[in-house]
Amino acid sequence: AGDLSRQTPIEVTVDLGKPGQHAFLPSQLKFETGKLYKLILRNPSEDPHYFTSDAFTPLIYTRKVQVTQERDGKTVTLAEFKGAIRDIEVYPGQAAEWWFVPVAAGRARDLRCGIVGKDGKSHADHGMVGEIVIE
Repeated sequence: AGDLSRQTPIEVTVDLGKPGQHAFLPSQLKFETGKLYKLILRNPSEDPHYFTSDAFTPLIYTRKVQVTQERDGKTVTLAEFKGAIRDIEVYPGQAAEWWFVPVAAGRARDLRCGIVGKDGKSHADHGMVGEIVIE
């Protein structure tokens, strides 16, 4: 019962922007301690986006981050990363999966995209910010 590697992950999907809009959709994420999550970060926009939070990393145990791609109607894993992750960049039209278990309750109010556009402002300046709540 305590073997977290045998849990079926709870899938949560976040869209990083959408054409013409810099935003996290949804902008507030809620998780519970002790449960395995597969956070799917999709970028349906035409710009690259960061999913960045310094406060989130200490509240979770990262099992892995996978870079995925759709090929012939199937999701294929291209790469896998492990360890402390604070920042994931997802290119236009691509996706990444972050598998983690929250280990402490708290709030990360610093979710943001720090990419700077041609206007000299970051995507966060344009509203691409959010909050992560762990209960």
